[in-house]
Amino acid sequence: MTDFLAQRDSWSTANCSIAGALEVVGNRTTLLLLREASFGTRRFDDFARRVGVSEPVAAARLKQLVADGLLDRRPYREPGQRTRDEYVLTAKGRDLLPVLAALREWGDAYAVEAPSVRLAHHDCGAAVHVALRCAAGHDVPADQVDLLPGPGLRPS
Repeated sequence: MTDFLAQRDSWSTANCSIAGALEVVGNRTTLLLLREASFGTRRFDDFARRVGVSEPVAAARLKQLVADGLLDRRPYREPGQRTRDEYVLTAKGRDLLPVLAALREWGDAYAVEAPSVRLAHHDCGAAVHVALRCAAGHDVPADQVDLLPGPGLRPS
């Protein structure tokens, strides 16, 4: 890994996965809307209120999350009311749940005095934590992770 990292000035960062992900989810409002969607929030007014943003900001961000394929917009109608849309996580959006859990875990440790919520395994009640795990199923400490070239690495 050392030799590969030593050559990183020769890599192009134009195809960086982290930069690409941040283009989609890299602002506070977007992440908080995704937090709410992961909690089961579906209605526009609830998103705006719970995230603490204006309706125009909520509308713009929700529209972008739909365009990016993280949320689906589905019509619903309550008796006597006009048809409205609700928002639900897509498979692509649900794939961000470990990212949200990692941010929550980091925030619990470094950004707040005490966590406001905790994650627990539905079946046994034990706390849920995010871990690095290799494809063979081993938990991997951060100092045992190697960085290797991927198929999308481009020279600068």
